[in-house]
Amino acid sequence: MSNVLELVRTSQLKTGLPEINPGDTVRVHVRIVEGSKERVQVFEGTVIRTRKSGVDQSVTVRRLSGQIGVERTFLVNSPRIDKFDVVRRGDVRRAALYYLRKRTGKSARIKEKRTPQLASKA
Repeated sequence: MSNVLELVRTSQLKTGLPEINPGDTVRVHVRIVEGSKERVQVFEGTVIRTRKSGVDQSVTVRRLSGQIGVERTFLVNSPRIDKFDVVRRGDVRRAALYYLRKRTGKSARIKEKRTPQLASKA
């Protein structure tokens, strides 16, 4: 019985997803149905937490919209999610960045993760 459940779960997994960690700034392309029409809406913000792995993996993204914080939780493997784009990698020491809820402006900034420099040929 557990083998059948495992087969169903693995068939629902999306492939080719980027690695998403707390502190990253991501663009989530979400399919939205309005009446009989369907369109893609982009939600860009900072990942404040990631949960679990496998089929029920979720990511909570926060952005400021006119001095008001807006958080949305996305199921990564949902058919409503078109794609994830990682805009920049954040350098944080926490697994959940709930402290960002109390901050706006400059104090809500997250350092960008440094990428290793390639040795220049002289």
